[in-house]
Amino acid sequence: MKNIWKTGSILVLTCILMIPLVACGKDEVTKVRVAEVTRSLFYAPQYVAIEKGFFEEEGLEIDLKTTAGGDKTMTALLSDGTDIALVGSETSIYVTAQGTTDPIINFAQLTQTDGTFLVSREPIENFKWEMLKDSTFLGQRKGGMPQMAGEFVLKKHGIDPHKDLNLIQNIDFANIATAFASGTGDYVQLFEPTASIFEKEGKGHIVASFGTESGHVPYTVFMTKESYLTKNKETMEKFTRAIYKAQKWVQETDSREIAELIAPYFEDTDLDIMTTVIDRYKEQGSFATDPILDEEEWDNLQNIMNEAGELPARMEYEELVNTDFAEQVTE
Repeated sequence: MKNIWKTGSILVLTCILMIPLVACGKDEVTKVRVAEVTRSLFYAPQYVAIEKGFFEEEGLEIDLKTTAGGDKTMTALLSDGTDIALVGSETSIYVTAQGTTDPIINFAQLTQTDGTFLVSREPIENFKWEMLKDSTFLGQRKGGMPQMAGEFVLKKHGIDPHKDLNLIQNIDFANIATAFASGTGDYVQLFEPTASIFEKEGKGHIVASFGTESGHVPYTVFMTKESYLTKNKETMEKFTRAIYKAQKWVQETDSREIAELIAPYFEDTDLDIMTTVIDRYKEQGSFATDPILDEEEWDNLQNIMNEAGELPARMEYEELVNTDFAEQVTE
């Protein structure tokens, strides 16, 4: 009996001593705080990366929060309220132009076109952009990428938005759709899923895509402060690899399956609407197929900003873009 107790005690003691060793053998999990400029189906690959466990596979725990508006998102990044921001690349240009000792670096691209659509109050079978002349157009907030891309497209079709339209730009982003539904404007520039919801409810009709017309731009990009990037290179590579896995999965997967996976992020949105929206974004190539932000896209972004009179200064590609991690994970 003594031998049995002795053997049992040795086994228990051995197990206790092994616990720290087992714990030490586990991969260390790194927490990364991410601030997204808004909650949008436009960012589907990001939610896919979380729900499919791609970040977890890389040993990352994502703390995602929504910070409404580019200004609030950049404030969170600059004040160390977040590690990474998902926002339009134009914000990195604005911040740099104001002067900073810690530049904001764009390192992984998520979307590559404008995400808005032109919605008319009445159905139009054969829409032509010239039909907008002399109409009341409910546009996006001045200085934001949707507004700049919108004006770029209008000018491309020979329309001066400040002379040929009754242009309304003084309505807060969150209230633009409500204003149109209440009777303001003949046309409105809307994001999804609002545009498709309006179409389903008969409140408006999608007649054109600003994303298709404006070409490829680094519309929504993951960015961080240069100091964070320098100190956390391994984390940056892991984060970018997870995003790339999600981008490939989105391209290879049926829109309905994508919608079902990320439905918890959009509890108030009908699954059929979500499927339609994801389909539309996939068809027009809005989701970037890899995280590399190329120089041509960067130049196109600054051309659009310059055309809108919002470019404070032209920024060199190498100054604010780092593709090292994106190139490493896609090789």
